Amino acid sequence: MAKPVVLVVDDNPTVVDLICRMLKLDGTYQPVTALNGIEALEAFEEHQPICLIVDAKMPNLDGFQLLRALRGDSQTDNVGLVMLTAMTQPQYERIGLFSGADLYLTKPFKFDDLLNAIRSALKITPQQRALRMQMYEKQIALEDQSVTSGSSFDLPE
Repeated sequence: MAKPVVLVVDDNPTVVDLICRMLKLDGTYQPVTALNGIEALEAFEEHQPICLIVDAKMPNLDGFQLLRALRGDSQTDNVGLVMLTAMTQPQYERIGLFSGADLYLTKPFKFDDLLNAIRSALKITPQQRALRMQMYEKQIALEDQSVTSGSSFDLPE
């Protein structure tokens, strides 16, 4: 029986190779690779992975754009999306989650944490993802409303 496919998307071949070797060693998943978001969309169509591990900063189509493209397609509701990036600032984690990542991990990482993230992402149902995205949209709307309503103090002229 074929192992479930995990698509590893990162523009750093060393990171891709490391993750693939770890996944092969674990033996649960069959890794497939892409070096940017465009390649990832093509590989996604060809291999139909159950989960993607996606870097944020990549050429052509970055990880945030890739996540939004995948989450914008109802055919990918059951696919786990894990963002794995060196971008450690909280605003990037927020953007990653708002873009559709199920989990956001930062580099350097422990392989056990990555495996647990894959497993956790695969347990999330399409309904749970939809509810989470609705919650994020409401949160963004509230923040936009508070920004446009003005501040409580006057700026110097």
